[in-house]
Amino acid sequence: MLGVALLVFREVLEAALIVTVVAAATRGVARRGTFVGGGIALGVIGAIVVAVFAGAIGEAVGGSGQELFNASVLLAAVVMIGWHVTWMSSHGKEMVRHMQQVTDEVKAGSSSVAMLLAVVALAVLREGSEIVLFLYGMAASGAGQVDLLTGVPLGLAGGVAVGFALYFGLLRIPIRHFFTATNWMLVLLAAGLSSTAARFLIQANWLPALGNQLWDTSWLLSNRSLVGQAMHVLVGYEAHPAGMQLVFWMVTAAVLFIGMRLMTRHTTARGGGRARPRQAASPEGSRAGRAT
Repeated sequence: MLGVALLVFREVLEAALIVTVVAAATRGVARRGTFVGGGIALGVIGAIVVAVFAGAIGEAVGGSGQELFNASVLLAAVVMIGWHVTWMSSHGKEMVRHMQQVTDEVKAGSSSVAMLLAVVALAVLREGSEIVLFLYGMAASGAGQVDLLTGVPLGLAGGVAVGFALYFGLLRIPIRHFFTATNWMLVLLAAGLSSTAARFLIQANWLPALGNQLWDTSWLLSNRSLVGQAMHVLVGYEAHPAGMQLVFWMVTAAVLFIGMRLMTRHTTARGGGRARPRQAASPEGSRAGRAT
C-alpha cells in the first residue's frame, strides 16, 4: 500500500504543481475555473487513451516512441506557456488595475488562458498516463487489490493537498507584485520542462548529451527526494544534468525573458503616445461659464 501511495503521490504532485502555478497565474481572468477544470478533464481522458495504446506508442519509431511522445508533450507545453507569459507582459498592469471588474483587457485574456488550458491538459495527460501504466505494472507484479484501492486515494489526496497549499501561498503575494511573480514562475517552469524534454530526446538518441553529467549535487538534494521532485517540476532542478539539458534550459529562459522585455517596451511605448482623454465638464461648470 505504501509503495502504491508514494508512486501515485509523486506523479500527482508533478501535475498538481503545474496546475497550481497555472491557476494562480490566471487569477482574475474570466472563466478561469472552467478553463482549468476543462484542462484537467481533458488530461484525464487523454491519459486513459494513452495508457490503452501505450504498447503501440512505445514500439513506434524504433522503440523510442515513448521518449519522443513525452518530449513532444513537454515542448508543446513550453510553447503555450511562452505565449501566455509574453501576453501577460503587455496586459498584466491592466489586469491589476481592473482586478475587481471584467474589462475588455481581461476578456482578451481568454485566448491566452486557452493556451494554459492545454498546458494543464498536457500535464495531467503525461502524469496520468504514467500512473495508469505503473499501476498496471504493479498489479501484474502481484500488488493486491486492497493495496491499490487504499494507496491510490492516499497518494492522490497527498499530491492535491500539496498543490492547494502552494496555491493559497501564492495568493498571499500582494496583488501589485502577483502577476510579475507568477510570470517568472512560469518562465522557470517552462525552462524546466524544456530541460526534461531534452533528457527524453537524449534517451531516444535524437540529440547528443554534450556531457552525460556536468555535476552531481545528489549529496545535497536528491532527485528522488520530495523537495528535489518539487524543485524539478518548478525550476527544472537536476542533480546530475547533461550538457544539452542545460542548453535547453538556458535558451528557453533567455527567449522568454527577451520576449517579455520586448512586449513590455512595446506596450509602454504605445501607451506613452496616447493622448489623455479630456474630462467632461460638469453641468455646474457649464452653467457657471454661461453666467460669466
